[in-house]
Amino acid sequence: MPGNFTAKQGQYLAFIYNYTVMHGAAPAEADMQQFFRATPPSIHQMILKLEEKGYISRIPRQPRSVRLLVDPDEIPTLLPL
Repeated sequence: MPGNFTAKQGQYLAFIYNYTVMHGAAPAEADMQQFFRATPPSIHQMILKLEEKGYISRIPRQPRSVRLLVDPDEIPTLLPL
């Protein structure tokens, strides 16, 4: 699966991975909104796209339920904005 996701999708995967490692729980969409300085609809669309592509799984309407399905070695380095 390396290289199958876009650079932007890779940054979202990197954020989810790093946030989970640092906090012991998956990020909420609000955490992603703050980091990426994006609107709630754009964050939600990205989550849906990552799920559709099989990069993450989640439980709808359950906060902090995002789980990575990508090998951490395939996730790019999280870059500062």
